[in-house]
Amino acid sequence: MKRKPPSNNPFEAQRKAAQRAALNALRRARRTADKAGVALSEWEGEFLESVSDRVRSHGRAFGDPEKGAPGQALSTLQGRKLKEITAKAKGAPKGEGVPRWPRSRRSD
Repeated sequence: MKRKPPSNNPFEAQRKAAQRAALNALRRARRTADKAGVALSEWEGEFLESVSDRVRSHGRAFGDPEKGAPGQALSTLQGRKLKEITAKAKGAPKGEGVPRWPRSRRSD
């Protein structure tokens, strides 16, 4: 199999890097769960597989450009769900491992 010569387009290089990072994160989540003996739900397993397939075939796992940043392989919600699965695989208590956005405090 011949490799394509590297592109001079920095956006293309960033997109490929995001694709590799997403695939590695998906594999890492599955591997961590297997090593720890954590049983992922049927839905979580299908999620990891389907997102991996879409990233491999299309370069990203979402179609609507408003659901994620340009050049990223996963949408915002897919990234959040991946973090939740990774936290579950690591055995973190529920609710940990996922960033919580600080709420603004109103002084009423």
